[in-house]
Amino acid sequence: MRVELFDFDLPEELIALRPAEPRESAKLLVVRPEAQDVYQDLAVRDLVNLLQPGDALVVNDTRVLPARLSGLRLREGHAAKIEVNLHKREGPALWYAFVKPAKKLREGETIIFTHLEMTLSAFVKSKQESGEVLLEFDCAGDELGKALEILGRMPLPPYIENKRTADVKDAADYQTIFARKSGAVAAPTASLHFTPELVARLLARGIKILNVTLHVGAGTFLPVKTEDTRDHKMHAEWGEITIDAANDLNEIHATGGQIIAAGTTSLRILETAASADGTIQAFAGETSIFIEPGYRFKCVDRLLTNFHLPRSTLFMLVCAFSGLDVMRQAYARAIERKYRFYSYGDACLLSLAPRQESPT
Repeated sequence: MRVELFDFDLPEELIALRPAEPRESAKLLVVRPEAQDVYQDLAVRDLVNLLQPGDALVVNDTRVLPARLSGLRLREGHAAKIEVNLHKREGPALWYAFVKPAKKLREGETIIFTHLEMTLSAFVKSKQESGEVLLEFDCAGDELGKALEILGRMPLPPYIENKRTADVKDAADYQTIFARKSGAVAAPTASLHFTPELVARLLARGIKILNVTLHVGAGTFLPVKTEDTRDHKMHAEWGEITIDAANDLNEIHATGGQIIAAGTTSLRILETAASADGTIQAFAGETSIFIEPGYRFKCVDRLLTNFHLPRSTLFMLVCAFSGLDVMRQAYARAIERKYRFYSYGDACLLSLAPRQESPT
């Protein structure tokens, strides 16, 4: 498909730099492609009335690491400043990272990160032509995670970071209340809208909340740079659905409930693990699933998600879910009505289109 089909103009003032307060007060655009009134303007707190008893809301329990580091590159007794953005864990002590400046960094060099009495070092094992590097840290696992909590900063998306620097407030704002398993370098932003009070009301209504895991990578922010979607290569991300979660989700469908994915990350791991007949299997491993119009969804009935970047794989995914024309009109409506976009922005609740479009 032509990538230009997924382009649109967004006024810069609609890019949210802080989340709504309280979180559940964010706007919610409800999109029902099959309904006479396709669009409805509500708020996230109204989810309690939009979901039904017996439904399951599936959330991503990944935890965002403070993956942005400032360090010193050491060479022959000289030191130079370097910025490191971790983006994919490759092993207990290994991370792929983007660095600035990339050209001057060489394989075999060491980068030192310090703060107060904490020191962490990373050895440059390899370097790609793109500037991406593979770093091996001098500690691993939980010890490395604790070091990053002290030395790192929240990896805010570039459309926020370019306007302001991350601060102490972002440590809480850019973490969902479901965060349990460390490994992401970007938040599953649809779940940023939830508060303990909203969760309690959903549970009281008989809506189940089930966890899956997908460690979101930095590639989630990247626009598609090819002219045709067939030429785009997705970044792989690690995810997991436990056998208990799979059994619970299959039971939801068996008893007539719907599966509502909270975020594109939850949807992607669910669709990765689903069989052709819609049965969800236990899964643990990497997924690079790329969803665009023409894809036949196997197990997800509705999708809660934020508003995404133009020409992005995430906008392509929502167009696949509810229809290209329906979503282009939805985004035009959101812009006209001053919805706030991207990670800290407002949300939409999408129903699955009766037939997915596949224009060329």
